[in-house]
Amino acid sequence: MITVQDVSLRFGDKKLFEDINLKFTPGNCYGLIGANGAGKSTFIKVLSGELEAQTGHVSMPPDARMAILKQNHFEYEEHEVLKTVIMGHARLYEVMQEKDAIYMKADFSDEDGMKAAELEGEFAELNGWEAESEAAILLKGLGISEDLHTKKMADITGSEKVKVLLAQSLFGKPDVLLLDEPTNHLDIQAIRWLEDFLINFENTVIVVSHDRHFLNKVCTHIADLDFGKIQIYVGNYDFWYESSQLAQRMASDANKKKEEKIKELQSFIARFSANASKSKQATSRKKMLDKITLDDIRPSSRKYPYVHFKAEREIGNDLLRVDELTKTIDDVKVLDNVSFIMNKDDKIALVGTNEIAKTTLFKILAGEMEPDSGSFKWGVTTSQAYFPKDNSEYFEGSDLTLVEWLRQYSPEDESESFLRGFLGRMLFSGEEALKKASVLSGGEKVRCMLSKMMLSGSNVLLMDEPTNHLDLESITALNNGMINFKGSMIFASHDHQFIQTVANRIIDLTPNGIIDKEMTYDEYLENDEIQKQVKEMYAAK
Repeated sequence: MITVQDVSLRFGDKKLFEDINLKFTPGNCYGLIGANGAGKSTFIKVLSGELEAQTGHVSMPPDARMAILKQNHFEYEEHEVLKTVIMGHARLYEVMQEKDAIYMKADFSDEDGMKAAELEGEFAELNGWEAESEAAILLKGLGISEDLHTKKMADITGSEKVKVLLAQSLFGKPDVLLLDEPTNHLDIQAIRWLEDFLINFENTVIVVSHDRHFLNKVCTHIADLDFGKIQIYVGNYDFWYESSQLAQRMASDANKKKEEKIKELQSFIARFSANASKSKQATSRKKMLDKITLDDIRPSSRKYPYVHFKAEREIGNDLLRVDELTKTIDDVKVLDNVSFIMNKDDKIALVGTNEIAKTTLFKILAGEMEPDSGSFKWGVTTSQAYFPKDNSEYFEGSDLTLVEWLRQYSPEDESESFLRGFLGRMLFSGEEALKKASVLSGGEKVRCMLSKMMLSGSNVLLMDEPTNHLDLESITALNNGMINFKGSMIFASHDHQFIQTVANRIIDLTPNGIIDKEMTYDEYLENDEIQKQVKEMYAAK
């Protein structure tokens, strides 16, 4: 258990949170959510002791151990991979070092023998004899092969370092586990392994993540940082989101009788319980959901942008034909004879581990790059809107206000009031609409690019990682906008829920050709025959 009492923190005039009083209990996984800048990562640092709160304190039982996912990927460069994982349990690693130092002595005294015996006893109590095998199991689960276990951290790749530090935080069954964006830079196999690990983890977990599918799979509770306070709700992210929306509808309908609201709440909980995760947490979570009352659900202060893509022209049956596209970049063949036909109503998700391959295909289809060989042809009824992964060229050095910036892409000479209204729906209201385009944050740039696409009225969307830099609210709004879009699209994303809820066709760009399946993402991942084919395509030389 970890207890937070009267914790407050300010930076200058900005209040992040104040008078926080919470208990995080064993057996539960808490998803810490809040708008960008609300202070989620800062609160994790307060819990870990890295930052000191201005008032209040954080406490744990004296014999409890906390582990936190380290963010400095270069902290352990001179250490071996396996030992770096074991260092997650500081006292165990210290005992191992002390023990080894004594045994290395040339003049081994009686006093050394007594100290060594003492250390051996503590080593056994800390499960030291299982340490290396446990560390190896964690590394293997996350996709770090055995031949890397004895290498130094300096000699492995950046994505491998991320996995090692994650294994380090999980090592030794900590009593409290703090994870800030643990799925960043993980492949789908590692994410699924981590989900299973946390579902079966018996102690306390507090996690910050923008991955809604991950939060839905692992969380028993949501800790919502809003209005400078943290409120804990039973259920996963989807339940929190839908219940906050329900609370807003109920609050706006002041004339509705309490009995009607209770009936609506009961119906909502019954529907959600029926669709709950099949994990072992589902039964206990359902019991907690059944105890929720009207007073337990509250509207959120979150603002969601309005994302709505409307095609100006109905699309015909002839959309896109791609024939044997090949492209080599820096002496590496990233596309090799890629061929497919895009059909009406297709919402294609490009998946695969090669990010450059996906981005290259998008650039070719958008006319920004020429293939080395092969061809593609868009149908005459199509019009395309392109969202590039790197949008910096649209904003760098721009002295335009957001209204002026957006006017460049308006197909008609729209009035300033129209453009300001449009920007307002994308959360640039009032003076925000007069900000310079060159000073925007990453998330603000994405919202501007989405505004540009919406104004185009295109009937085909090409979107390369549109969820990057977005907060959960904007991701949710974009997700809903893409589900409701009546045209066709090709997109890439690392957001599992995004792909699952939008795509009806999966194209996997493997190093040895494409795998093209008309099905949902979950069906694709859970089909053993397809996954066997995927492994073979990635393993082939």
